[in-house]
Amino acid sequence: MFKYPLTLTADGPGWLATFADIPEALTSGPTQDDAIEMARDALETAMDFYFEDGRAVPPPSKAKRGQPTIELPASTTAKILLLNEMLAQKVKPADLARRLGTRPQDVNRIVDLHHPTKIDTLALAFQALGKNLTLSVT
Repeated sequence: MFKYPLTLTADGPGWLATFADIPEALTSGPTQDDAIEMARDALETAMDFYFEDGRAVPPPSKAKRGQPTIELPASTTAKILLLNEMLAQKVKPADLARRLGTRPQDVNRIVDLHHPTKIDTLALAFQALGKNLTLSVT
């Protein structure tokens, strides 16, 4: 799963929370804990911008020692990887739908961050792109 490094900076009476990898995710809170919680929401909201704009989502950089990170859910990470692969291969939802033998609307749901998608469906979408979705436990 993607873990994005978070930078917290004292900002007047509160804390500013930013992500170097995802500059759109910018927020603040009165305490560090509040700023971290707000950062989680800001990061997930920023992902919507990338998907709506059809832009590749930057992968997370390595966190520095002691730097907090915000981890995205596994389903979000899988959908980010799928979006990025589609963009890299210049495959539009209609093209992927043809490869999967389904309708473009079905593919639009697969790449919708707010629509629950079975892991098997995501694996099939990756296979249609010539890739394999692999899982591991650490």
